[in-house]
Amino acid sequence: MKSLFKAVALITFFSILTRLAGFLFRIYLSRAIGAEALGIYQVSFSIFMVLITIVSSGIPLIISRNTAKYTALQDKQSEKNLIAGSMIFSIILSLIVCLFVLIFRNLFTKIFTDERCINILIVLLPAVVFSGIYGTFRGWLWGKNNYFGVCISELFEQLVRILICVIMLGTTFTVLDGATTAAASMSIACALSAILIIIIFFVSGGRIGKPKNIYKDVIKPSTPITLVRLATSLVQPVIAILIPLRLVAAGFTNAQAISQYGIAIGMTMPLLFIPSAIIGSLSMALIPDISSAVTKQDTNHIENRITTSILFSLFVSAIFIPLFIGAGQQIGLFFYDNVQSGNLLASAAWIMIPIGLTNVTSSILNALGLEVKSLKNYIIGAIMLLLCVWFLPKYIGVKALIWGMGICTATASYLNIRMIKKKSNAKLKLMKPFILMCALTIPVAALTSFLANILSNYFTLFFTLAITCSIGAICFVILCMVFNLIDYNAWFVKFKFFKGEKIKLPKIVKFKVKNKTKN
Repeated sequence: MKSLFKAVALITFFSILTRLAGFLFRIYLSRAIGAEALGIYQVSFSIFMVLITIVSSGIPLIISRNTAKYTALQDKQSEKNLIAGSMIFSIILSLIVCLFVLIFRNLFTKIFTDERCINILIVLLPAVVFSGIYGTFRGWLWGKNNYFGVCISELFEQLVRILICVIMLGTTFTVLDGATTAAASMSIACALSAILIIIIFFVSGGRIGKPKNIYKDVIKPSTPITLVRLATSLVQPVIAILIPLRLVAAGFTNAQAISQYGIAIGMTMPLLFIPSAIIGSLSMALIPDISSAVTKQDTNHIENRITTSILFSLFVSAIFIPLFIGAGQQIGLFFYDNVQSGNLLASAAWIMIPIGLTNVTSSILNALGLEVKSLKNYIIGAIMLLLCVWFLPKYIGVKALIWGMGICTATASYLNIRMIKKKSNAKLKLMKPFILMCALTIPVAALTSFLANILSNYFTLFFTLAITCSIGAICFVILCMVFNLIDYNAWFVKFKFFKGEKIKLPKIVKFKVKNKTKN
């Protein structure tokens, strides 16, 4: 178990660095190229992300899972053939996607409504090809548990993109030049990142064989995963259209409807997805770990990993709930100077639990080879979301989006857990810790609210939130320990990046799980 949380801590650490660099870059970009150029770039980038989803969402995951399986079987030849077949398929698929954009350029121009956007998208197309190549080798490193190689290549791409963009912007003068520069920096950074990860692949002992069984090993299993992520990408613009329309139908003016949607999506949702950064790291580490155990038929290991991971996801999500409920108003004022966003955050805090559970259970299903089941469960949840968005705004306004997402992810996570239990024959026993953790959020939320209201009379918002949230989080952890939900072990996670160099990180929470064998 220590090795799993070591991987989670490493991925989370680099993820924070990468996201922080990206956040600061967006601030710089908005000031350097102006609102108009940034708008043109963002519209083009939204379509670009859909193309990336098609090319490199399911394939790396399948490569990761199969690489872990072949490593467990010590089948090096199949591993080499997998890389060759995946690389060829990724290149062909990315080229088809790019040709589709070029052939139907006029269609995309109509979609954008601004003909300048298509030029930016074309500049971004090389990044699609390089991302496809990158995804193949990323999947291999992922399956080999070489998370340092994966993380350093992603951070490298972000830093190179920033550096190139800053240098190139020094020579641009028009609005279109600024947006083009931002797009060009992305393509160049993706190319250099692909080269770096190929180097890491060969240095780490990777080799390329002959492309065999491409359909069976790559195309067939990756398609459901790609469809799930593509559907997620497409649902977002559908929701962006539906919510304002239904709010207007419910009596809001157009300006009010757009404002309400902006508060929900732009201010509240980013905070609600904070736990997902940590849970996403766990999900990434789980797939090769469980895949290897499935190959070895180590049922005790599988049951232990599944139970512990779901409980960890529950804990990470639950610890934020009382903080957001108790100090929601202060959080909204501090980050956005907007009380409504804080109130919405407080009322929506509960959805972090089903969001986190959906994240981790989907990864477990993928590791167990149940991609199609995961797709079906997501579709059922998405239907629930669309129904809520259509019918509920008349009664609860923009909270319809919050309840829709909560019901969607709760439905999907329930179906995922049921399928996991059926497939693995694991006795997960999640109901008791689930009820206890949810119950413990109530007194901690009351304490957090009390402290936030009292301290705000004497301190600035920053210190009020720092003190309040720290005390609330500590109290929640202590209560979990009292009720025997977690065991705060006295051990350190050690990372060995280079020979002779070790980095110690703080102690990590470890859940107690009854298992027959010692991991």
